[in-house]
Amino acid sequence: MIPAMQTLIFDRDFDLPPEQVFEFFSEHENLGDTLGAKITRVKDGDDGTRNGVGSVRSIKVGPTPPFEETVTESIPGELIRYRITKGSPLKDHAGELVFTNTESGTHLRWTISFRTGVPGLENLIALGLKRTINKGLAEADPAG
Repeated sequence: MIPAMQTLIFDRDFDLPPEQVFEFFSEHENLGDTLGAKITRVKDGDDGTRNGVGSVRSIKVGPTPPFEETVTESIPGELIRYRITKGSPLKDHAGELVFTNTESGTHLRWTISFRTGVPGLENLIALGLKRTINKGLAEADPAG
């Protein structure tokens, strides 16, 4: 039996312009508090930008081995897409951050989808991600 795909959606509004919110969330090291993890930059982007397409971050959560995520698409002020590319039990993982201009600033929609090779494990991981990312987004301060 193939475990079901988990899709998690996180929404948060910021009273800041999309470019500023994008800049904060595109900086790999700023994700540490949001994800409750230790983030280490592995590689700058291949597109001539620090956090753009091809940039890689290592993520270490608690006692588990680190894994790597690679940015696969980046449109400044609008979109970041990434995938786990090394060292994780997650399969078919994809992440997407969409930044939308609103009357008062920016709406962020962060979507994460994945499955695991072990039935039931995806539910446990989803529960942990929901708790951690909701808390991290509530505390995130792109204003600096």
